Amino acid sequence: MTDQAVDTGGVRLSPDSAAETGFLGRTRELKELRADIERAGLDTISGRKAPRARVLLIAGKPGSGRTALAEELARQVADRYRDGVLRARLGEPDGTPVPIEHTARELLTALDLPTPAGAAEDDLTAALREALAGRRVLLLLDDAVTAEQVDALLPDTPECLVVAVSGGPLTGIADVRPCTLGGLDTKSAVELLSRHTGAVRITVDPRAAEGLVEECQGQPAALTLAGGWLASRPKAAVADLAKQLHAEGAEGATPLSRVFRLAYSSLPEPAARILRLLSLAPAGLIDPHTASALAGCSVGGARTTLDDLVALGLLHAIPSPLPQYEVPGCLQPLLKALAESQDRPAELQLARARMLERTVRLLQSCRAITETDDPEAREKLQGMPQSLRFPSPRAAADWLSIRRPALLAAARLAVADGELDTLARRLMSQLVRAMVAHFGTQAAAPDLYGLHGLVLDVAERRRLPREKAAALLNLADLDARTGRTQEALTRYREALDAGREANDPYATGRAMESVGGAHLELGDFDRAADWYGRALVQRLARDERADAARLYGRIAAAHTYAGRYGEALRNWRAAVAGYRKEGDVASHARALSELARVQEYAGRPEESLRTCQEAVEWARRAEDVRLQAALQLRLADTLERLGDPTAAALHRGTADRLLGEEISEGEPEPDQPEPPEQDANACEIRSTSAED
Repeated sequence: MTDQAVDTGGVRLSPDSAAETGFLGRTRELKELRADIERAGLDTISGRKAPRARVLLIAGKPGSGRTALAEELARQVADRYRDGVLRARLGEPDGTPVPIEHTARELLTALDLPTPAGAAEDDLTAALREALAGRRVLLLLDDAVTAEQVDALLPDTPECLVVAVSGGPLTGIADVRPCTLGGLDTKSAVELLSRHTGAVRITVDPRAAEGLVEECQGQPAALTLAGGWLASRPKAAVADLAKQLHAEGAEGATPLSRVFRLAYSSLPEPAARILRLLSLAPAGLIDPHTASALAGCSVGGARTTLDDLVALGLLHAIPSPLPQYEVPGCLQPLLKALAESQDRPAELQLARARMLERTVRLLQSCRAITETDDPEAREKLQGMPQSLRFPSPRAAADWLSIRRPALLAAARLAVADGELDTLARRLMSQLVRAMVAHFGTQAAAPDLYGLHGLVLDVAERRRLPREKAAALLNLADLDARTGRTQEALTRYREALDAGREANDPYATGRAMESVGGAHLELGDFDRAADWYGRALVQRLARDERADAARLYGRIAAAHTYAGRYGEALRNWRAAVAGYRKEGDVASHARALSELARVQEYAGRPEESLRTCQEAVEWARRAEDVRLQAALQLRLADTLERLGDPTAAALHRGTADRLLGEEISEGEPEPDQPEPPEQDANACEIRSTSAED
């Protein structure tokens, strides 16, 4: 058996696959696991229906083939689970538990279900259990660090099956069926070796092969490294390797560490250095650019070295449209120890900085390819090295999607480092902008929420009130969008305090306006009007007339909701005057439309009719067909109330004609998807220099 099953750290939903997996051995373990699926649980024995999914535990040390066994079990029984197999990784390469909230969110996304940005862990896990209640799913949870992680994700239905992979027992979860792994049987272990070395070298000296298996204690990861070492040395005898490993034996050394030490010592120095530095790769995920930046070599040279390391069993290649690799989890601590012992701290910090800087430039290129209509963006893109450019927006979007787990991990690690805050802020700024450009604010909202939270962490740590205000505004915007208005209001007030501390008029103005909007959403119309008024005073003092006109309209809306039509009319007239002075024809037309609406509410149909007719003329000048049609319908309603059904029918006909023309001329083609929406407020990180 080999431990070749790898996961990119995300979650995926896959159907049963009958493809040949190349799995070896573990016949007894598979038989026992399959029997455990059918065996009655404690609840069933006591006469009660099992309230939750059955949990099978595959426990073993890293490198024992536990993930490969779980994948093979899932392949064999997947046809029993009509809704497929969900996979998630619960541990980072360094052993840090993945937050339950992140895993639940990724599982819901894999099920094509909504995951509101900023939702609490309990809400997400409850939504997951509800989603799985009517499904028959196999849930494979790899690298579980704690029992709490698994328990929080357990489906409340016995029709589902959970297969958990861990280094030890999951104490606290009832009726777990454990399967503890040791080494492979000798026959399977020898066959694994022969896959790397060829059958002839094993056949000519079967005893030496068995001796090598014994030195490796049948551990698949150790055997894979031994096979890679032999494959790279066609003239080396299997017996020689077994003797070297025996001689390398030291108290406390594991078979894996001994084989790894031998494999590492035989690498050329450039390849050995790249391998050591891969321990710095976010989430253990590598592409040629990451390796190139870490080592300070060319992208082509880095890819050649990565492919060589795959052949030696020191890396795993991830099936992907783009070249991607993963450091095996069992080797991560060994590589980290090597890097810390052989490279100075300053060299490691420089390697991290190079990697983050390269990532920032790739994200700049990824975003710039979407701005081909902007001459400045085009010129900046052309000035980048060819290796950093994407051939098309589609290629850039694919790269961003595939590298998303690694990019998010890079942002988290950069913030946690604490010594690279300037690079961390630039990285998060570019990542947010790239995601919004390619995916849209709504689709990227869950990731944006986490990134803005990281920006807030850095701003508070470095005492940067301006950046703190921006992060709080962004988080509050996303809170407001997902219905958490009270939480948004709290954050808008904090942003106002930070904006005042930074003496940032933009942040304070937007915060006051947003506080007003939150109060309006909560139905407190008096406070909404008051806060909009405060924002208006600031805009008027700074002679920002377009913003002042907009705020007059918001004040009017608050008064309208409160039934104060006189105040609403006064403010709408001020908004109309402001837009007229600014020459904003479209906004002028919309303000007149709202003025007419309030006049109708106030019981002034004749005034509303005249205002509405004026609004139609301005909407025609603005070429706003939908607004014209809406105004024609309002004219028809007003004329009916005034006792003129004939004129009302004419206006309704005009509205129908306008809408018909707009649909026939303006609808997108079926094969042309709508471009993603872009909301500047929801992606703003004002913490970097203008050239970023």
